[in-house]
Amino acid sequence: MVLEGNPEVGSPRTSDLQRPGNQGSCVLSSPGEDAQPGEEPIKYGELIVLGYNGCLSSGDKGRRRSRLALSRRPHANGVKPDVMHHISTPLVSKIGRSTENMIDFVVTDTSPGGGAAEGPSAQSTISRYACRILCDRRPPYTARIYAAGFDASSNIFLGERAAKWRTPDGLMDGLTTNGVLVMHPAGGFSEDSAPGVWREISVCGNVYTLRDSRSAQQRGKLVESESNVLQDGSLIDLCGATLLWRTPAGLLRAPTLKQLEAQRQEANAARPQCPVGLSTLAFPSPARGRTAPDKQQPWVYVRCGHVHGYHGWGCRRERGPQERECPLCRLVGPYVPLWLGQEAGLCLDPGPPSHAFAPCGHVCSEKTARYWAQTPLPHGTHAFHAACPFCGAWLTGEHGCVRLIFQGPLD
Repeated sequence: MVLEGNPEVGSPRTSDLQRPGNQGSCVLSSPGEDAQPGEEPIKYGELIVLGYNGCLSSGDKGRRRSRLALSRRPHANGVKPDVMHHISTPLVSKIGRSTENMIDFVVTDTSPGGGAAEGPSAQSTISRYACRILCDRRPPYTARIYAAGFDASSNIFLGERAAKWRTPDGLMDGLTTNGVLVMHPAGGFSEDSAPGVWREISVCGNVYTLRDSRSAQQRGKLVESESNVLQDGSLIDLCGATLLWRTPAGLLRAPTLKQLEAQRQEANAARPQCPVGLSTLAFPSPARGRTAPDKQQPWVYVRCGHVHGYHGWGCRRERGPQERECPLCRLVGPYVPLWLGQEAGLCLDPGPPSHAFAPCGHVCSEKTARYWAQTPLPHGTHAFHAACPFCGAWLTGEHGCVRLIFQGPLD
């Protein structure tokens, strides 16, 4: 599988590192026997782009989507190292990007707060051919990640500024300009998960410690005790977009869309009320999308967790445009509408929607909220920030999330 970056970036240059073998370009699977006619399709796993809450703002279409299932192809198309070339002058590329057959999944830079970075000034930092994922065609269908991908000429190219070197066995290896980072969670992606350590993956799939900055020429130290094998819950950062890898077994433990809808209806059936206005609150249907909040939308004071209906009092504009004073506990902080997280694959468990991320107001289970609140995601050249997985907003406050305090009906 080849993931491609934003199509607005210029052409790649120099250093042809590998060529595919006789079986074709490096995309989804490694060498193995062909699938038999009529055989049930085998699902290797799914990639979920953080920050879109189940669907791109413009809709999931073709190879541009927020979630992609990886399944076994009818024919294997693995690769092997081949001729190496050193090119001293930039190549003239006629590559159209996004239209090439070897590209399976197109990702664009995600801006904090959700959605793709847009406008003429939004220059992508994702590599033209960002990475490859190879999956074994036999059980246990192991998936491995590699930096960079093949172009229309069946070559791997790295930019002039990308780090590259010769390995002890005579092959060439290298890193993409801004790097492909991977983090495997400790304890798997479950209720007992904890964030792991971010590493960088090379073109040949070797694991290195992080460079001093994303585009530094000097590579990190080789970590021989770790591998490029993806695990359930592994995070892949392409310097502009972060993806979550889920295995079929892991997805069986995640809530389904039907379960999330049942939780929404159950929460609304409890008839929570605004403790001041005494109006009944209700989470809107996902079919509405994230439009302007309606009159029954729950709102929360993210510092204390008290849930209210919308009102206009308690403004503390000297503290900021969104700062309000909670009428129940007098804490001052952001006052935002609550939105249910709809991307089930981002959830660690099917627990009730009891916590909200601060300051965006996306709601999920306690264990899901606490895991993402303590998971640093790469940002820029060397910074890390915890972010809401549903919209990409950077988290604030002491814990990054808050327990919601609802008031039940007075009758």
